[in-house]
Amino acid sequence: MPVTHSSSLRALSLAIAAALGVSACQKAPAPQETTPDKAMVKIAPGAPGNTPLWAFAGKTGIGTSYEPYVDGAYVSTVENPVSRVWYSVANGVLTETMYGLIHNAQLRELSFIIKGEDFIDFEAKDANHHQDYLHLDDKGLPESLALLLTSTDKEQKYRIEKKIVTDPHRDSLIMRVSIEALEDGITPFLYADPHIDNGGADDLAYLSDTGFVVTDKADASSALSLEISIDFVRRQVGFEGVSSGVEAIKAGHPLPGYSQTFADAAAPQVGNVALTGELKTLARGETLTFDVVLGFGQGADAATANARASLTAGFDSLAQDFRGNDTTPGWRQYLASLPALSAMGNATADNGRLLNLSAMVLKAQEDKTHAGALIASLSNPWGDTIPAVTPSTGYKAVWPRDFYQCAMAFLALGDTQTPKVAFEYLKQIQAGPGLKGYEGAPGWFLQKTHVDGQIEWVAVQLDQTAMPIMLGWKLWQAGELSDDEARHWYQEMLKSAADFLVSGGHIKLDWNERTITPPSTQQERWEEQAGFSPSTIAAVITGLQAAAALAEHAGDSEGAQKYLAAATRYSEQLEARTVTNKGLLSDKPYILRISPEGTPDTDAKLADNNGRPGLDQRQILDGGFLELVRYGVRTADNPLVLNTLALVDDTTLEDNLRIRYDFTTAQGQAFPGFRRYGNDGYGEDTVTGANYAENGSNSANQRGRVWPFFTGERGHYELAKATVGGQPLSEADKRRLINTYVAGMESLANGGGMLPEQVWDGVGDATRFGYRLGDGTNSATPLAWTHAEYVKLVRSVHDAKVWDNYPFAKQPAPETK
Repeated sequence: MPVTHSSSLRALSLAIAAALGVSACQKAPAPQETTPDKAMVKIAPGAPGNTPLWAFAGKTGIGTSYEPYVDGAYVSTVENPVSRVWYSVANGVLTETMYGLIHNAQLRELSFIIKGEDFIDFEAKDANHHQDYLHLDDKGLPESLALLLTSTDKEQKYRIEKKIVTDPHRDSLIMRVSIEALEDGITPFLYADPHIDNGGADDLAYLSDTGFVVTDKADASSALSLEISIDFVRRQVGFEGVSSGVEAIKAGHPLPGYSQTFADAAAPQVGNVALTGELKTLARGETLTFDVVLGFGQGADAATANARASLTAGFDSLAQDFRGNDTTPGWRQYLASLPALSAMGNATADNGRLLNLSAMVLKAQEDKTHAGALIASLSNPWGDTIPAVTPSTGYKAVWPRDFYQCAMAFLALGDTQTPKVAFEYLKQIQAGPGLKGYEGAPGWFLQKTHVDGQIEWVAVQLDQTAMPIMLGWKLWQAGELSDDEARHWYQEMLKSAADFLVSGGHIKLDWNERTITPPSTQQERWEEQAGFSPSTIAAVITGLQAAAALAEHAGDSEGAQKYLAAATRYSEQLEARTVTNKGLLSDKPYILRISPEGTPDTDAKLADNNGRPGLDQRQILDGGFLELVRYGVRTADNPLVLNTLALVDDTTLEDNLRIRYDFTTAQGQAFPGFRRYGNDGYGEDTVTGANYAENGSNSANQRGRVWPFFTGERGHYELAKATVGGQPLSEADKRRLINTYVAGMESLANGGGMLPEQVWDGVGDATRFGYRLGDGTNSATPLAWTHAEYVKLVRSVHDAKVWDNYPFAKQPAPETK
């Protein structure tokens, strides 16, 4: 039974006072439900401490245990518990670690401080870092997400090795640590910065008899218990920036030994708490090896029980279960279940390394309470300058667009379960009579939600309503939905979505009340502009064609005719709504990013966004028009596509309007990278180098950078172009696609194989991180969409045809001028 702050937690916090400052050979007895002398309690001063922040978002690795479905769900039993813990690493250290729901962060950082005779190093910023994967198959490819991190002093004074897995059998993370002294007098300190229940401003911390416990101020909150397999020399809790222990270490003083951060459970002092534990001082050549465990649970008792059980099980045993064996299915078994994976490796430039990692990274970004809930990224963009005072999901949430990309990647890998479970999950985030607080036309899918369906953002994006229909049709064609299931989901979910794409209607949810008139969308795929978007219309046309096929199958001929008629109408109007014949960038007609009113020859301005003032619609390019080719709405040799592509490739455009930047693969091959669109401000400040919205607002100098998945989108286009008219893909074109676009995406992965949202394009101040061309920025890494695009590109090249093309009858395009 979880303890509460009003009773047993108060007694426990008082009982541990006797353990203050004990040495390695003086372990205190287990806490008793008694109340010792209050004078024995040392309360940390300085509440609430510094303003808490999220962690650096450029993750080099993420991890969680693989858990098999039971009838399409995650079912936790005594015999088969489900571990609901996820972790991330950046700059060589453990960063945001989640427990419960996948967005529910409990820790910002766990790292080591090393004190020598004449220096103090903080592992994340003062050491050199190297990352490997702990488990490799017989080809040398990663076969689990178990990480091996090495931090080495820049002057070769110490070395730290860490192996990290989550416990597949309980809600814990375990880390095997070895610290080697390369000179005399090396004293390690373990440092942890908890952020319980997705925020770091209102936590409570205290010493248990052997380790640390942290809870949120709420009585029924999550709790964290930190235990290690050896004894601390000294330990304390405190408030970040005031009494965390770091201050004493810097000053050369012993840890003051504060035992708790609150005086009384009835009126606790809460804040940004920190945990610091001193370990034994090492002589040259001495190595200290031990296990660190983070246990989680609803309340301190559950968290501590999990931590101690994992500690007893030990790292070696749990790491083998994490990998997978005859008794515990792990990542090994998941990879083996993907029939397309091995053959697809022949279409990569790295022998399949990133492909293996992408398969696991995508699966790891699924919630384990709400099966099928696929998030965008296990990170908070630019988190190191974003206050963590109030809970925030960041990118740890569901967008149906990103979701579709991931589901299609699972399908490409041959995963026969996840894409179907994901598809069925979508029903709970669809607007309609069952959505609390919603009024209006049903059928559209919510912009962004928590994995449990809690509403977060509520704008209407028509591509996010079309893509679930497209996914349903693909699953049916692949045999993952039976004929009966296809009929069921058409009636249950997809028919109302298709009706909305035809008729739109009045909607009212939270702040958002308006009338939607398709194919004009309230927001396009960048969630910033209203109007007629080529990429959105591509999805809407394809979604309606897919809906027509499903309607015919379900016996709804009237619906099928309606959907095909709307698709034809939207296709016939496409050029008139999105192509300018009076452009400012060329005397040839070209496709705009978006036309607010569907009048592309006028000087209508786009809305201001991300610190950038809106410009004339005819100045702004966006490669999203290539979705028209990918889905099959227009052919790759369409003159308008070619005209627009020439402008996208124009590197003489001024940097604010320029889209393309060139990079080089590890093998020396040039390949293209692309920004989202001209005048994009979703990125770092070019003058100051500040993060996006670092001071709470944006300047006109904000600049969105290159997004790696556009290299994949361009690769898909080049494949469509090489096979236009049904001609076979030549071996020369296949090698070109692999060496340019597949290898290009592989080159943009970081050292841990994580593909980022954005990479540095070389324009302006390289920020405090000194980015080099092609380095992933601190926006969001890994981005599931990027890994999904890579998987789909590899499958497309392997098959010699675009994976997410839709073979419906092509709509004729009007003749161009």
